Amino acid sequence: MEKESLALAARSLRDGHPDPAWSLGVEQRLFAVLAAIFVTCLVLGDVTGGKAFETPVGPVSVGMTLFPVTFLLTDVINDFYGRKGARFVTAIGAGMATLAYLALVVTTALPTDKDSYFQGGEYTKIFGGSSKLFVASIVAYVVGQLLDINVFLFWKRLTRGKHLWLRATGSTLLSQLVDTATINAIFWSGVAGKEWDWIGAKIVREYLLKVFIAVALTPVVYGVHGVIIRWLGIEPHPHEGGADEPA
Repeated sequence: MEKESLALAARSLRDGHPDPAWSLGVEQRLFAVLAAIFVTCLVLGDVTGGKAFETPVGPVSVGMTLFPVTFLLTDVINDFYGRKGARFVTAIGAGMATLAYLALVVTTALPTDKDSYFQGGEYTKIFGGSSKLFVASIVAYVVGQLLDINVFLFWKRLTRGKHLWLRATGSTLLSQLVDTATINAIFWSGVAGKEWDWIGAKIVREYLLKVFIAVALTPVVYGVHGVIIRWLGIEPHPHEGGADEPA
């Protein structure tokens, strides 16, 4: 039953409506779906990132439950749509995160009605705090994504398109170290009671968790690739040094 449902979803994505007013190719529809999931997880990860939950290695932001999806999708988009596709999604993500940040600034500044579910102080603490997180996240995100894209393509070119696990994990290890250090340094610097030793320890445990998640997601990356290639009939973008686009 599950296989039939997945096959039906794949056929719908591939073939579309039987009589559409306009038509998109399967590659375009897949790109739109991947970009939509990517942006949703990115923005929600930023909004919810101010809350932490306890883990065996210490408290970790709940955004960590969503950001791993963006790691996976970056690698998938990079592999099937090349450098230009990955950079385009990175730009969309940065634009939507900026839009969300501006929306939070405006809505936080608006006066609060006495019957509002959230009173001014509550809303400001929840979403006003998120606006600083958005600034930190946007900077860290852009730097980390661009690094991830280039490292991924470096390994793809070096291995001539083979060893998916190496380019997926190898790009994440470096890019997420930079991303984690940047976002924590910007967000927590100047916060009362949060000294640099505390910030450093938080960076280490969140990075180690990201490494664990990146390794654990490797079978998922292979699974997604298999679905796209076998069910949708889309082949990975040629590696650079072959027919890939220039930098």
